[in-house]
Amino acid sequence: MDRLASSPRLMIVSDLDHTMVDHHDPENLSILRFNALWEAKYRHDSLLVFSTGRSPVLYKQLRKEKPMLTPDITIMSVGTEITYGDDMVPDEGWVECLNQKWDRNIVSEETSKFSELTMQSETEQRQHKASFYVEKGKAQEVMKTLSERLVNRGLDVKIIYSGGMDLDVLPQGAGKGQALAYLHKKLKDAGKLPKNTLACGDSGNDAELFTIPDVHGVMVQNAQEELLQWHAENAKNNPKIIHATERCAAGIIEAIGHFKLGPNISSRDVTDLSDAKLDHFDPAYEVVKFYLFFERWRRAEVENAEVYLSNLKSVCSPSGVFVHPSGVERSLHDCIDKLKDCCGDKKDKKYRVWVDQVFPSQLDSDTWIVKFKKWEQTGEEQQGCLTTVKVSSKGVKPSEGLTWLHVHQTWIAGTTQNTRNDWFF
Repeated sequence: MDRLASSPRLMIVSDLDHTMVDHHDPENLSILRFNALWEAKYRHDSLLVFSTGRSPVLYKQLRKEKPMLTPDITIMSVGTEITYGDDMVPDEGWVECLNQKWDRNIVSEETSKFSELTMQSETEQRQHKASFYVEKGKAQEVMKTLSERLVNRGLDVKIIYSGGMDLDVLPQGAGKGQALAYLHKKLKDAGKLPKNTLACGDSGNDAELFTIPDVHGVMVQNAQEELLQWHAENAKNNPKIIHATERCAAGIIEAIGHFKLGPNISSRDVTDLSDAKLDHFDPAYEVVKFYLFFERWRRAEVENAEVYLSNLKSVCSPSGVFVHPSGVERSLHDCIDKLKDCCGDKKDKKYRVWVDQVFPSQLDSDTWIVKFKKWEQTGEEQQGCLTTVKVSSKGVKPSEGLTWLHVHQTWIAGTTQNTRNDWFF
């Protein structure tokens, strides 16, 4: 949150499974459309928050499987853990809040008395969360009895049932909604309350997100019955909550447009990127647009290939340099010439490219440095590079795009490294 000097233009708070991430979309197009929109138009002045029932272990696992962006804030374990940034630094103030009238040992004692409860994996048992499976037909009675017993033991808890099978026992002050309220207060105290907040969900444990004052809400098209029922009983006439007609991340994009929160046309929805002209210089957009072209080029989805290469060479300085992750240098024009060798080499191979954490900074009146992570995924394999690009507006009009002067890449630690030493950006 410290990177923003003023109030975020927009804060998106989204559940992951079946909301931001569509597990029934093998091409991941929905989330990739969102990624391109967020990095091109929102990352620099807005906040992205992932709010998930997953523990840190399962959250990190999902990030390795799906083309997910890096959020500014992560709310995990059904609102019992709040962390910040890449390093996932915990919010100690939130931990103190949740310690009130909570004793994990007592919760374990009482839940062990219910044969109807099956404990979830050890990774899902957290300091402020006990998680179980329970059959749908037995859930309500178990919740009622368990709640009474825990109150009699002096605890103040809440029990959340979601997905038709998951039962979580949390401190009363925990939950996705309370975590969002806590963040709102923290941002307000710092003078950075978001101008708009959009909450996004699909299941029962997301309902609390929609109860926070002044929050817009979207239930994605594939929302579960339990969330739709909650809406019908509690917020049917609330114009700030909609049921999207699109699934998952596509429904989030739909909601951005419905509530007029900002741009809602993803670069991935632009068929001819060469016609996507701007009336002002936008380094983040230029980066997103280039790597979308790169993906389409390798998937054999680019028409008029020679025209594209000619246009690409025209926006690269003749003296421009590309530093490969191996440390070897080559001119940008040579690299563009080498693109001919990889045209269509990823056709029919589930190949995707996306950029993450695109942060432009202006050096002077006509020069920018743009830092970001560039990711490629072929099938199940991900490969990432930390990338720095230097671009200039000197001598060109906004409609012509920026001139690329320098590209420098290094491997992201822990990811698959391409050892072929090719020269493909």
